Amino acid sequence: MSASGGTKAIVAALGANLAIAVAKFVAFAFSGSSSMLAEGVHSVADSGNQGLLLLGGKKAKRAATEEHPFGYGRERYIYGFLVSIVLFTIGGVFALYEGYEKIHDPHPLEDWYWPIGVLVFAIIAEGFSFRTAIKESNELRGKQTWAQFVRRAKAPELPVVLLEDFGALVGLVLALGGVGITLITGDGVWDGIGTMCIGALLVVIALVLAAETKSLLLGEAAGPEQVAKIRTAAVDGEGVTRVIHMRTLHLGPEELLVAAKIAVRHDATATQVADAINAAEARIREAVPIARVIYLEPDIYSETAAAAGDDPAKTPGGN
Repeated sequence: MSASGGTKAIVAALGANLAIAVAKFVAFAFSGSSSMLAEGVHSVADSGNQGLLLLGGKKAKRAATEEHPFGYGRERYIYGFLVSIVLFTIGGVFALYEGYEKIHDPHPLEDWYWPIGVLVFAIIAEGFSFRTAIKESNELRGKQTWAQFVRRAKAPELPVVLLEDFGALVGLVLALGGVGITLITGDGVWDGIGTMCIGALLVVIALVLAAETKSLLLGEAAGPEQVAKIRTAAVDGEGVTRVIHMRTLHLGPEELLVAAKIAVRHDATATQVADAINAAEARIREAVPIARVIYLEPDIYSETAAAAGDDPAKTPGGN
């Protein structure tokens, strides 16, 4: 992903959430709306989440060390996973609890114009943040659907901001509905119901984020297009005649490890094999610039061995 694009979306979301959080707490203080309190805590949690994403991006830039020879690129995945935990516990669970309390002890809203005004302001601010996230994501999404983009993106920042902003907008509409019905009916239970709906929404989004970032933490391979480019680039028909099998692994959103066994000519000298490997590595890096760590093992291709299971097409998990 574009690191600058992800940072721009995070900063836009952070600014919007900080302003909205202040406005929501002021509205809660004047009106006593539990929806406003839940939404205020939600905005604080979102602001903390954006801070975590920025911190993860900064830590991921550290240079490799002896203890961590492949660098710290996966720190971005760790902080993305922390975001899902924060969103679940602070945002979702608190909203469910606050909604439950309000349903069991309802009371009418005071100074109703505060929550209505703040919700309208928040929808406008969140809309700006969501628009920024969509614009930055569209530059990377290509022909993928939004669901595919969230599932397949190797960088966690944009999917996290997209889902957070989407959840915030839907939550604001739910809060507006709860407050509106409470004002119309005079029954504070509706405010509590709106708050519980917000909590349920945040819990679902948090679980989706947790599942996606968990997959990244476990280690995901390169996408099909990148794998095809690497295979094509590795083979020149002379020094390297084919890729026998290959494995890829994201060390971070913008760093890919490639390990492959390649077929060389049976009569090639050690110098020729070394030159073929160096040339193949150069072609791979040119075709897929994020392939920064490459290990190529030369071998003599055997149809018998391939038929016995060495062929990647017949090996479980082969790329």
